[in-house]
Amino acid sequence: MKRKALFLVIFLLGAVQASMAQCAMCRGSVESSISDGGVSVAANLNLGILYLFFTPYVVLGTLAFFWYRASKRNARKIQSTGHIAG
Repeated sequence: MKRKALFLVIFLLGAVQASMAQCAMCRGSVESSISDGGVSVAANLNLGILYLFFTPYVVLGTLAFFWYRASKRNARKIQSTGHIAG
């Protein structure tokens, strides 16, 4: 158990360090934009990152909702008729 916990801690520390990485072109673009006094590029870059982050969760949430609704509907049919509709 201790070995698994140690592995998990080391793995998470490595993931945190890797998540701090940023591509050189994005970083250079944001730094030059901020040094010129503009913050719109940095704000738009952050908005794009958030968009890319939340899109898969929205898609999976939508699919899960439709699956849940269909399974509830099927369960009601089975309960009311007493057999599985094919």
